[in-house]
Amino acid sequence: MKKYSASTWFWFSIPSILGVILFMIPLKLTGEWKVPIATLADLLSNFVAPIMPWTATVALIIAAIGSIIFLFINIDGRQPSFTVNLFKVSLFWTITRVIGAIFALAVVLQIGPEAIWNENTGGMLLSEDGLVTFLFTIFLFAGLLLPLLLNFGLLEFFGTMMVKVMRPLFKLPGRSAVDALTSWVGDGTIGVLLTNKQYEEGYYTRKEASIIGTTFSVVSITFAIVIIDTVGLGSYFLPYYVTVVFTGLILGIIMPRIYPLKNKGDEYIDGRPFTGDEEKLPEGYNSFSHGLENALAKADANRSIIRTVGEGVKNVLDMWIGVIPVVMAFGTLALIFAEYTSVFTILGKPFEPILMLLNIPEAADAAQLMVVGFTDMFLPAILADGLITSELTLFVVATISVTQLIFLAEVGGLLLGSKIPVNFFDLVMIFLLRTLIALPIVAGVAHLLF
Repeated sequence: MKKYSASTWFWFSIPSILGVILFMIPLKLTGEWKVPIATLADLLSNFVAPIMPWTATVALIIAAIGSIIFLFINIDGRQPSFTVNLFKVSLFWTITRVIGAIFALAVVLQIGPEAIWNENTGGMLLSEDGLVTFLFTIFLFAGLLLPLLLNFGLLEFFGTMMVKVMRPLFKLPGRSAVDALTSWVGDGTIGVLLTNKQYEEGYYTRKEASIIGTTFSVVSITFAIVIIDTVGLGSYFLPYYVTVVFTGLILGIIMPRIYPLKNKGDEYIDGRPFTGDEEKLPEGYNSFSHGLENALAKADANRSIIRTVGEGVKNVLDMWIGVIPVVMAFGTLALIFAEYTSVFTILGKPFEPILMLLNIPEAADAAQLMVVGFTDMFLPAILADGLITSELTLFVVATISVTQLIFLAEVGGLLLGSKIPVNFFDLVMIFLLRTLIALPIVAGVAHLLF
């Protein structure tokens, strides 16, 4: 193994340890267990909450105007700058950004149809303690600090060792284990951002990025606690979360092997085909020594603090301009459908006989809750409280809402706003398939508990 200086070991170990602590280890810093990155976002959210609706609106307007301007600028033959990459998007995404800005203005000024700015629709996303406010702050910290996970060898170290687990089970490279862990114990939004960044940098194929983004971007443990408490079953948290983890692992094994994820291309963002070289170890190396050498080489090449900070700032701007408009546009539209139409009641009807077959009480009322989670993961729990009386059914609703993963107000919106190659139809199919596969598993556990 090649010898490296003490300073290289420092650049590998200290930033990587800090990254693990900030993104992956829940700590009780403010009265509840959260990863430090989420705690920092919460603290900043509380401090800047009064100005956040307008701050986010200004960012959304900048995103919309910039995209309209760059829509008419031809850059053929020129190397696109960061600004061009930030604002030059397709007509569809330009329209999406414009809609997001219009919705934001409607909310802060309370103008236009009430269906847009109501506290249960756009108002819920853009309130002082709403999702957009939280995303704005968590993107700030996550974007600035993401290089701690990406740039100093942590992924190279774990990736080489974990390939023999991740590849046969989940059809993924070993480095994705860090993404998965970040999502499970940290926050699904951070997992999507981490996955998107690595896809853009050429570490994941189209298929791998799609699998990780739609299969491992799980909600945080903290949010899972909120869900189970909302339906009044807080005392069942341990069996509830064990069920979530178990069901998530089963889905993680099945989903990459079926449509639509199975059909995603095995090439990288720059067109290179997948070769499987990560599984080959050089002569004289084992998984640990090869992973360690890769990690030290990566750290040695990333000693510039200025460049690392610059990357962090670009990450933040990319998330603010590229992702938040999509969350605002799609999230508001989804919540309008949930609040003002019977679309989800109608769409939920096919689930009624399935729930009856699984012997789930109050199947007719629970059926619509199987699909309303596509708009926002919190909605099934909110609607179930007062609508459903059976503890067994409440357990099923709470567990399914977390294992579905794809909800437009957050993870779904983030995926659509990212470079990860999944479209709206993919998300609908993945959501429905995850629900259908998870239901028998969750129902079986529920019948054992109640």
